[in-house]
Amino acid sequence: MKLVLATRNAHKLREFASLLPGHEIAELPGDVILPPETADTFAANAIEKARTAARATGLPAIADDSGIEAAALGGAPGVRSARYAGAHATDAENLAKLLREAPAGSPLRYVCALAYVDAEGGAHVFEGSCSGTLDPNPRGDGGFGYDPAFLPDDIAEGRTMAELAPTEKDAISHRGRAARQLLVLLDS
Repeated sequence: MKLVLATRNAHKLREFASLLPGHEIAELPGDVILPPETADTFAANAIEKARTAARATGLPAIADDSGIEAAALGGAPGVRSARYAGAHATDAENLAKLLREAPAGSPLRYVCALAYVDAEGGAHVFEGSCSGTLDPNPRGDGGFGYDPAFLPDDIAEGRTMAELAPTEKDAISHRGRAARQLLVLLDS
């Protein structure tokens, strides 16, 4: 099935292409304007983006909203993960702010809400999460965002998400877990 991915994030495009084997993940056309992520939940933001892409293209669409939650910060940055250090902050700036504000070794959780909207407008949301801890010494050049400082609980060797091979990351990541739920629907 051909699915339009409602994002401008090239990392996510590559990730979903591998997470949804047997399905064509199409880039969002350049003229489609995505709504701002202003909702209070990952699910609400994801549904709005997927609906926008489906309406604009006439194709089924998927969108995720995902982020990191730090227990020491009451769940922040949460839905504001991409804008944690400011509206136009880079991944490095967001990560630096998290490292300043959360204690080393504190519990973290990656969360993903993956919305699927069919061509008729029907919506489904699949949620995945991955728990870990904050490493004060970021390392690794795989992944993106907060990955260099995220030590996943599922990996015993003490490697960050950014140090994992793509297949290892896909097996345990919040996005991978949500995508596998979506696959059940798409392949049924």
